[in-house]
Amino acid sequence: MTNETLTSNTAMTITGAIVVGILVYITTSSWLWAVIAGLVTGYILLGIRIVRPTHRILIEFLGKYQKYGGPGLYWIIPGVQKLYSVNITEKLVNVDRQEIITSDNLNAFVDAQIYFKVKEDEVHVKASQYYVFNYEYQIVSLARTTLRNIIGGMTLKTANSERNTINNNLAEALKKETSLWGIDIVRAELKEIQPPPDVQETMNKVVKALNEKVAAIDFATATETNADGQRRAAIKQAEGIRQATILEAEGKAESIRLVNEAANKYFIENAQKLKQLEVTQACLERNSKIIVPSGQSVVNIIGGFGDTSSQTTPPESSGTATVLKTLGMGSGKY
Repeated sequence: MTNETLTSNTAMTITGAIVVGILVYITTSSWLWAVIAGLVTGYILLGIRIVRPTHRILIEFLGKYQKYGGPGLYWIIPGVQKLYSVNITEKLVNVDRQEIITSDNLNAFVDAQIYFKVKEDEVHVKASQYYVFNYEYQIVSLARTTLRNIIGGMTLKTANSERNTINNNLAEALKKETSLWGIDIVRAELKEIQPPPDVQETMNKVVKALNEKVAAIDFATATETNADGQRRAAIKQAEGIRQATILEAEGKAESIRLVNEAANKYFIENAQKLKQLEVTQACLERNSKIIVPSGQSVVNIIGGFGDTSSQTTPPESSGTATVLKTLGMGSGKY
């Protein structure tokens, strides 16, 4: 930034000189005194300066630094003293678009923005005016060179994916180089890294393929997880059936044991009769056919099936035998 001299209020100076000259002429009726009064008034008004809170000033006397000042009203001797105003608010400069060759021999068009401000204390304000000429232009030139060095050592893919790293490296490099200028580099921002159209199209295809690959992997993983869940559910179900079968078998075994104990305890003298009753019940349930010899009772014949200890062959009889058909069914006749 070039040195900024506060311009005096020319209109106010001319107007004040004319008004004072007219008043003096009206009072004295002398053009000479009117002209002298107008010139003196104009000279005084010409030295008035008003400094805003956003600026700091440096005053020189006959080309030599005299003093530093903040916002307020100042009067300088025109032609002898000179007042310079420096803006201390944050400013933005654009680093114009430039073409950079990356480490993988691809061209990229890069532009950036640099945010900075002059530090407001006297030492740094003086440094911004006396140690560097047009620091805005210097910052832009330095940023362009630094960007070529940083991005030139990276591949295009890396440069696109590590913008924060580039921004931080650029800001640090500028801070180091401008440390004697009274400048504070607030931050540096890459606006755009644009490859040639054909390279951009290829990169888009690569990204699309990678996304499809990731989607396929995710789908396969989900399918595998689902199948594993179904397998575990089947195992749990089979385990439950097995456990239920075991419990059912144990229950039946316990029931048989209790029946056996009860039979041994309460029917020890009538075990054979109990067996006969069981056989009779089974025959009736199966609708068995029984041949009853003449002269014997049906009940005795059926009950004899359960007598395993003294089974005898029924005597031969030429007489008429009653055939019991569909015992328990039909008309109930024997």
